[in-house]
Amino acid sequence: MATTQPLAFTVRAWAAWNEAVSPGDSPASAPEAAPPPLLRRRVSTLGQHALQLAWSMACSGEARLVASSRHGEFGRSLGIIDSIIAGEGVSPAEFTLAVHHALVGLLSIARGNPRAHTAVAAGPESFCFGFLEAVACLAETPAEPVLLIHYDEPLPEPFTRFAEPSGPALALVVVLAAGGEGEPMTLVMAPTAAPEQACLPATAAGFRDFLADPQARRFTAAGSRMTWHWARHVTSD
Repeated sequence: MATTQPLAFTVRAWAAWNEAVSPGDSPASAPEAAPPPLLRRRVSTLGQHALQLAWSMACSGEARLVASSRHGEFGRSLGIIDSIIAGEGVSPAEFTLAVHHALVGLLSIARGNPRAHTAVAAGPESFCFGFLEAVACLAETPAEPVLLIHYDEPLPEPFTRFAEPSGPALALVVVLAAGGEGEPMTLVMAPTAAPEQACLPATAAGFRDFLADPQARRFTAAGSRMTWHWARHVTSD
């Protein structure tokens, strides 16, 4: 597979939460509005942070929504499994909220957003393929911004041995547009030359740091099959 042509987009806004840093560490970390309490109570702590950040984006009621997460709200799924093992009944509400697109579905309902939404789970490359899905949505409908919502957290014991270390829990939202105001960027993909050197678990955190540093021009993440190259393009006034 050859290197792809650059996929162009504009980052209009972004926000992030990192369990190891603070409740907010980005330009949009202190939204004035918050999701309704009833909505917040239905999701996990990580889901609450992701919803809070997405809710803070002015376009969340009209943008196409893309959610990416490797494990989703795994703690909820684990609780369901424990209930089954114990011979207890499974709450229909718990089961409904355990599916991978539950969080973005709740957001679309609460915001009255009629646009399509997608949930992506692609192993260690979940953030990357979620980003690719968001850019593909822009190519399909350039007039509609896309709100990418990524959230993930380490697996609890005893499941840690099934996945490489992924760093602290993180929620990151990025508003992408086909042009207009914002930072113009491109994404290019190429086959990974050395799959054994793949280092993707912290890709979302690395991309957050890339966004936070206006002097950074490039960010690269190597997966087992694909290497992802993001570039920031400076425009003259």
